[in-house]
Amino acid sequence: MRAVIQRVEHTKVEVEQKVVGEIEKGLLVFLGIGSEDTKKDLEWMVNKIPNLRIFEDDQGKMNRSLLDAEGSMLVISQFTLYGNCQKGRRPSFSNAAPPEVAKELYDEFCVTISKKHPLLKVAQGIFQADMKVSLINDGPVTLLLDSKGTF
Repeated sequence: MRAVIQRVEHTKVEVEQKVVGEIEKGLLVFLGIGSEDTKKDLEWMVNKIPNLRIFEDDQGKMNRSLLDAEGSMLVISQFTLYGNCQKGRRPSFSNAAPPEVAKELYDEFCVTISKKHPLLKVAQGIFQADMKVSLINDGPVTLLLDSKGTF
């Protein structure tokens, strides 16, 4: 499972010109599901993301987690995180999970993180929709995560 995480002041996602998910201060999480991902990868992400210490404390150091900062999370499905551009000019997405598998793990990620952290607002995009995501980056702070440790 892969994620691109951006610390934001505000972000929203629109589908067909309607806002379907929006948060203020928090994390925008682009979540990609790989063909070999399991519930173990899901649990790793659920435990890792809200606890990353990437929010500033009173001394300006990144010592606070999303939970400490009382922020929110917007999660967007992003199969293109498994795009392989090594050969040719067209990315190969053969390492991405099939849509039915990816949707199940994406939905389970959002439900699990909400259950584990009931005070955390978790907004979502719409799986496989043509989404327009806008954000105000904070920092900017952008991190890459891979549950398999490939980067």
